[in-house]
Amino acid sequence: MSESKAVRARFCPSPTGTPHVGLIRTALFNWAFARHHGGSLVFRIEDTDAARDSEESYAALLDALRWLGLDWDEGPEAGGEYGPYRQSERGAVYTDVARRLLDAGELYEAFSTNEEVEQRRRAAGQDPKLGYDNADRDLTAEQKQRYRDEGRAPVLRLRMPDEDLTWNDLVRGEITFRAGTIPDPVLVRANGQPLYTLTNPVDDALMRITHVLRGEDLLPSTPRQLALYAALRRIGVTDFTPEFGHLPYVMGEGNKKLSKRDPKSNLFNYREQGFVREGLLNYLALLGWSIADDRDVFTVDELVDAFEITKVSANPARFDPKKAEAINATHVRALPTDEFVRRTLPYLSAEGVLPEQPDADQIERFRTIAPLVQERVTVLGDAAGLVRFLFVDEAAFAPEEAAATKALGPDSEPVLRASIDSLENLEQWRADAIEAALKEALVDGLGLKPRKAFAPVRVAVTGRTVSPPLYESMELLGREISLGRLRRALPGH
Repeated sequence: MSESKAVRARFCPSPTGTPHVGLIRTALFNWAFARHHGGSLVFRIEDTDAARDSEESYAALLDALRWLGLDWDEGPEAGGEYGPYRQSERGAVYTDVARRLLDAGELYEAFSTNEEVEQRRRAAGQDPKLGYDNADRDLTAEQKQRYRDEGRAPVLRLRMPDEDLTWNDLVRGEITFRAGTIPDPVLVRANGQPLYTLTNPVDDALMRITHVLRGEDLLPSTPRQLALYAALRRIGVTDFTPEFGHLPYVMGEGNKKLSKRDPKSNLFNYREQGFVREGLLNYLALLGWSIADDRDVFTVDELVDAFEITKVSANPARFDPKKAEAINATHVRALPTDEFVRRTLPYLSAEGVLPEQPDADQIERFRTIAPLVQERVTVLGDAAGLVRFLFVDEAAFAPEEAAATKALGPDSEPVLRASIDSLENLEQWRADAIEAALKEALVDGLGLKPRKAFAPVRVAVTGRTVSPPLYESMELLGREISLGRLRRALPGH
C-alpha cells in the first residue's frame, strides 16, 4: 500500500432506510483505517435518487455515527475545502466534468435503445444479456442529427479501453477484467441526470480520496471506475487513481447476505436493546478482521492502533447475534460503576422502572446495587427486569407468574415460614446477617440443598427466578418490605 500521500478515506452512503450493520461496518473500517494512518475521513452523502432518499434517513445516519463515536474530518456539519458534501448540491460539478469529458472524446453520445441492442445481439447469434455492444462509438454528425430529428436524446457513455484492466485489491490481491468484457457504461442519462458511475468517481477524484474501501457487491463496477479515472487524469481533473479494497459480505442465516429487511441488520435495534458502543464496534470489527488469532475482545483505541486493511479477510463474515451479545457483556462489565449507572438509567426510565427524571434517592439505590447488576446483564436493557423489584410500589408488587408457578407452590410454605421466623428478630438487617440466618434456618434446620432452599425466598422477594444477589437485595429492600413480601407469598395469602 502506498504511503506517499496522506490517507484520505471516505464513507459515502445513500440516505435510504435505517442504517444497517453492514453499512456501519464499512464506515467503521474506513474510520479505523483513516485514524490508524493519521489521515482524514470524508463523510459524503450520495442523495441523487429523489425517489428513495429521505431527510429522515439522512438524520438517522448522523445519529448512528454520533452514537458510535465515528467522527469525520470533512462532510456535513464539519465543512471542508472540497464541499458541498451532498451530491444533490453538486449538480453543476457533474455537468461541467461531463462536458469536459465529452469535448475530449472520453465520452460519446449514444442513441441506441435497449430493444435495438437486443436485436443486434440476436442477429449476431449472441446472448442479449451481454448488454450494450458499443455500436454508437463512431457515429457521424449526420447519423447523430438523424436520431435527433427522430426525437431521440442521447445518453453519454464512457469509452472503455481496449486493454485488460488490472488492480491490486487491498483485500483480495490482484484482480483483472479482460478487455472487451465490460460494455461502455452510461454515465449521463438522456435527460442530463448523472449516474452513480459518474458521480461517485468524480467526487472521489475532486475530494482527493486516496483509498476506496467499500463492499464486495461494488467490485464489478471497479473496472468502469478505473477507466473513468484514467480519463479524468487525461483531462486534468485529478493526477492519481486511488487504491481499492473490497470488504467481505456480511452474511445472515444460511448462506445468504444479511438482508436490510432482516431485524438483525437494523443498527438501532442494538441500541434499543442496550448494546454499548464499545461492544458493538468491537463485534462489527470482527466481521472480516481480527486483532489476533486468539483474541476477540479489544477496545476502540486498540482497534485503531492495530487496524490494517490488508489484514481484512476476503471471505464472507457471518453475523452472530449471540457472539455480539457475549462481547458486549464483556464491555458492559468493564465500565466504571458510575458510567454504567449513567448509561443504564435511560433504559430503566424507558421500561417504567424509574421516572424520566429519577430523584437522588432512586439513583442512589440503583447505584448501590449497580455493580451486582453489571455482572449479570448482557445488554443495558436487561437491567430493568433485574431491578424492578427495588422500585415497584408495594401494592402493585407480584411475582412473575412463571416464577411463582415454579417456586411458590404448596411445598414452599415450610421454607417461607422458616425464613420469616429466622428474620423477624434479626438484630442487624445486613446482607451477611441475612445470609447466615437463612442458611441456618433452611439448610441446617430444614436440611435443604441451597438451590431448593433459596428459590422460594428469591421469587417471593424479587418476583423472579433470576435476580441480583439475594441477601444484598433484601438488605436494600429493608426489613419491613422483605418480610411483607415473604408473608404475602405464603400459600393461601
